[in-house]
Amino acid sequence: MVDRLESLLDRFPVTARLRAAGTGSNAPDGAAAGPQLHLISGGAASVVHDNGEVLRIVEPSVLLYPRAQSHRVLMNAGQQALLLSAHLRFDGGDSNPLADALPPRLCMPLAELQGSDALLGMLFEEAHARRCGRQALLDRLFEVVVIQMLRMLMEKGQIQVGLLAGMGHPRLRHALVAMHEEPAAGWSLQALAERAGMSRSAFAEGFRTVVGSTPGHYLQAWRTRLVQQALRRGHALKRIAPEVGYASEAALSRAFKAHTGQSPRQWKQNDMDLSGGKGHLVSS
Repeated sequence: MVDRLESLLDRFPVTARLRAAGTGSNAPDGAAAGPQLHLISGGAASVVHDNGEVLRIVEPSVLLYPRAQSHRVLMNAGQQALLLSAHLRFDGGDSNPLADALPPRLCMPLAELQGSDALLGMLFEEAHARRCGRQALLDRLFEVVVIQMLRMLMEKGQIQVGLLAGMGHPRLRHALVAMHEEPAAGWSLQALAERAGMSRSAFAEGFRTVVGSTPGHYLQAWRTRLVQQALRRGHALKRIAPEVGYASEAALSRAFKAHTGQSPRQWKQNDMDLSGGKGHLVSS
C-alpha cells in the first residue's frame, strides 16, 4: 500500500535550513519572514506577534509557522533555555497542500514527538559541536521533526477538517492517496468510494464533512496545484495536460481558469512578478 504521507511529500517536499542557535539571553529572537520551525529546550520563552498576541512557552516545545507570520522568540532572562531555529521551504509555496492544510501556528510539547529524546539530543548536540557536516545534518534533522509533526497530526486526529484530517481517516485516506498518485485517472465518485471501501452516498457525505469539499472539487484543486508546480518548473502546457488528466491544452486552460480565475499564462506571469522575475515562462 502506498504511504499516505510519502505520496504528498514526494510531490511537494519540505526542506529546512538552520537559521540560528543560542542559549539564554544569547538566543536568536526569531524575527524573520517565511515559514519557520523553532525548537525550545528547557527554561521558558515568550513568543511575541505583531498583532500583540503573546504565546507563553513553559516546557520544551516545538513551534511551527508553515506560512510567513512575523514574530519574535524571547527567552526569559536568567534561564539557560536552548533555542534552535530553521527556515522552512514548502515546495510550491502557497500551492503546497501541506502548508495550506496546517493552521497558521502549531505549538506542541517536544515529548509528544515519537523518538524525540534521541532526535532532539542529536539536534542540540550538533548545533553546538561545530563538527564537519553540521549544517547538512541539522537541516535533515529539522526535516525529520516536520515529518514527525505531520505524522502525529494525522495519526492522532488533532486537525478536524481538511487534508490532514482526511489523511488520518481510516477509509477516506485511501481515496485521497489514489487521487494523489493517479491525478490523470478519470476518477468517478463511485470509483473513489470503492477505493475507500464505502457506499457512494456515505463516501460523498463523509468526504465533504472531513475534508471540507466535494471529491470532485478536491481533485480539481489537486490537479491545479500540480499544474502550478509544473509551470514554476518551466514545463509547457502540452506536456502538463496529459499528466494531470486533460485531453488537450485548451481543456486544461479552461479548468485552470475556472478554479483560479486566471489562465495558466496569467497565473505564471503573476507568480513570476511576486517572486522577483525568477523562473521560466513557457507558452503552450
